[in-house]
Amino acid sequence: MRRCRFVTGMARSRPFSASWGVGIDVFFRSMNTDLPSSLGSLGNMPYLFRSSDCGKIGVSSTVATMRDQRRFELVTIDLDDTVWPSMPVLQRAEEALYRWLQRAAPALADAHHEHSLRQHRLGLMRERPEIAHDITRLRLESLRLLLREHGYDPQLAEQAVTVFLHHRNQVQPYPEVAGVLGELRGRHRLISVTNGNSDPDRTPLRGLFSGSLSAAAAGAAKPDPAIFRIALDWAGARAEQAVHVGDDPRLDVAAARATGMAAVWVNRGGGQAWPSDLEPPDAEVADLRGLADWIRGEGFAL
Repeated sequence: MRRCRFVTGMARSRPFSASWGVGIDVFFRSMNTDLPSSLGSLGNMPYLFRSSDCGKIGVSSTVATMRDQRRFELVTIDLDDTVWPSMPVLQRAEEALYRWLQRAAPALADAHHEHSLRQHRLGLMRERPEIAHDITRLRLESLRLLLREHGYDPQLAEQAVTVFLHHRNQVQPYPEVAGVLGELRGRHRLISVTNGNSDPDRTPLRGLFSGSLSAAAAGAAKPDPAIFRIALDWAGARAEQAVHVGDDPRLDVAAARATGMAAVWVNRGGGQAWPSDLEPPDAEVADLRGLADWIRGEGFAL
C-alpha cells in the first residue's frame, strides 16, 4: 500500500478544485458521513494529504488514513536533528575536549587537532567493529591509545570523556519540542532511540521520556532492528502499536518500518528530498507539532 504524504502547515483557506469532487465524495461516504455542502469549507481543514501523493483517489487512500488513525501505545523518537540540532553542540563539545587536552596532555594536543582525533576514532572503528556501535567507548579507547602513545597515563581518558559528555548534553531543543513531548507523554509511552551518546535526563528535556535507549545500551546501532525491538519490549507493545519518528530516511524510517512499526519522517525546512529507492514514509512532517497532529488523526486523504 502506498503511503500518503502528510503535509503540515498548508494554507487553511486553500480552495479545492472541482476535479477533486469525486474523490472527496468517496472519502466522506466511506466514513459514513455526508459530503459537506461547500467544498470550499474543506479548505479550512488545517492538515491535508496531497492527492497526488496518495495514488488513485478512492478506497485505498481512505484505508491509509484509517491506518494512520490507529492507537499508538509507543512513540519512539530519535534525538539528534529530530528534537535538537546536533552540529552546534557537537562542535562545542569537541572544542571543550581539545582545550582540556591542551592543559592535561599538551604533547598530544600539539600532535593532533580535532579532525585528526576524529580520523583516529574512525580508524579504530574499522579495526574494532565489535565496539563500533558504542561511540562513547570508541572515544574512550581512542584517547587511551593516544595518551599512552604520547607518554601520558591512559586513565586520563575517563576525565576527557567526562568533559566531552558534559558539553555534549548542553543541547538546545527546537522550540516546539518540549511542549509537544509534554502533550504526547500523557497518552503514549515515549522512548528516545539514538545512535548518539546524549542523555535526555541531562538536557532541558529531562523527565519527558519514559525511557531512553542508546545504541551502546542496545548493543546495536540503527539501522539494526534490535534497538527498536528492545524499545518495544520495554513498552510491552507490538510493532503495529508503535510509531518511530526521526530525520534520517534510512536509519530512522526504513529501519523502523523493517520491524513492522509505522514511521514518520521529520524534514525540517523541507529541504531534503526523499530517496527514490526507499518506500515513502507513513508521513512527512516539518516538526514534532506535525507529528502530534498526525497521531491525533487530523489528516484526511483526499
